[in-house]
Amino acid sequence: MNKKLIVKNHYHFIGIGGIGMSAIALALIKKGCTVSGSDIAKNKETEKLKELGAIIFYSQKKNNIDFIVSKFQNQKIIFVISSAIKKENEELSFCKKNNFVIKHRSDILAMIMESYTSLSIAGSHGKTSTSTFLSTLLELCTHNSSSITGGIIPIYQTNAHIENTKFLVTEVDESDGTITKYNSNIAIINNIDFDHCDHFSDIDEVLSSFKKFASNSNKLLINYDCEITRKNFSSNNQWSNKEIDNITYSIIPNIVNKNNTIGKYYENGNLVDTIKIPIPGLHNLSNITAAIAASRMVGVSFKEIKENIKYLELPKKRFEFRGELNQRIIYDDYAHHPSEIMATIDLGRLFIKDINNNNNKERRLVAIFQPHRFTRVKQFIHEFAKELSKADVIYLTNIFGAGEKNIDNTNSRQIADLIYKKNKNVKCLKDNYEIKDKFFELTKKNDFIINMGAGDSHNLWSFLNNKNTLDN
Repeated sequence: MNKKLIVKNHYHFIGIGGIGMSAIALALIKKGCTVSGSDIAKNKETEKLKELGAIIFYSQKKNNIDFIVSKFQNQKIIFVISSAIKKENEELSFCKKNNFVIKHRSDILAMIMESYTSLSIAGSHGKTSTSTFLSTLLELCTHNSSSITGGIIPIYQTNAHIENTKFLVTEVDESDGTITKYNSNIAIINNIDFDHCDHFSDIDEVLSSFKKFASNSNKLLINYDCEITRKNFSSNNQWSNKEIDNITYSIIPNIVNKNNTIGKYYENGNLVDTIKIPIPGLHNLSNITAAIAASRMVGVSFKEIKENIKYLELPKKRFEFRGELNQRIIYDDYAHHPSEIMATIDLGRLFIKDINNNNNKERRLVAIFQPHRFTRVKQFIHEFAKELSKADVIYLTNIFGAGEKNIDNTNSRQIADLIYKKNKNVKCLKDNYEIKDKFFELTKKNDFIINMGAGDSHNLWSFLNNKNTLDN
């Protein structure tokens, strides 16, 4: 990559407040570029970018583009969009009408990756967690790593940490097919599941995009425990939490509780050591095993990994403890696919089991779920009902459309009706405000509450505490 070329350009992001777009915008600022952007709402990421010198518009009007073109007339201006930006967006329409240069955010990320040894995490589930774990290990073990991810990494307290380093950890998104644009030194595939039915028609289309991503990489690291990756990808680098023989990297757990997981670590079938993982949940054990495997592939010693693994933390909104309110424990989780809900509820049960063993109090697992996208609900409605019904009490809010049109009149009541056949303790509510107003009617003391979703559901904790905060 020509670094001077990047710095010469000005980048304007249409929809700069999203967690992925803001990460790339922040990375460009750290690279010395001038950046501007627009969004319809203020949040923590737009405020951070503004503090760093970005010009931020809280509207998406063509006048914004006129201003940017006038101000940066001596620079080439690149207008950056994500797949979430609709063609009727006023800024985008104006850019197209005037034949301005428009790039997808994936093009900019791919360009940034060219100047690093890139480790790219892909997969249907666990990308942000795996990116966080790998970023943390490489930072602590090598002090020579940068990151661009779709979540806030605790060790950096940001979604983009960019320095003049050897390594770059990136989280790459498969939801819109742009995963095929990335050329990685090491491509990591956590798992593959059918999702994003607004873009893909079936699992074969999803698989095809992952295969292209894998073919673009120098080395491939795959999850042997996922049936789809195991059957469709051939690699000399695999990880597992179930198998040892003919597996490059394995951690076989023998102690699992709400505080940590202890297991035996193997390489190429040979026992290396016992390792203590400070993050609960078998799905997180898989993500951490992937991070350890990738670290080993770039030459980090196991001794260094073992010394630093105690510092691992989950990213924000991944089984994040929000607090206790009148003896009710509340966690947030980004789960928005049935497979993720299954893992989150299983982890909740593990917590309740450990808590009950310590104080003998009966606790209900209460699931609050905001469905995300009408197409996803329509495709997986029976799977949603199956997994959510495993909670003791279920509250559903209206579907967060994420810009989709509800052409089939899909709604949360349809999920609730299916849940009711298995679990009568289900109710539909409008939104966070209604939950806040009825919170102490809906819940009991000693409840263990998991608030799940990928929309704006995570503002609930602030609402309950009468705080006016900016959440993503």
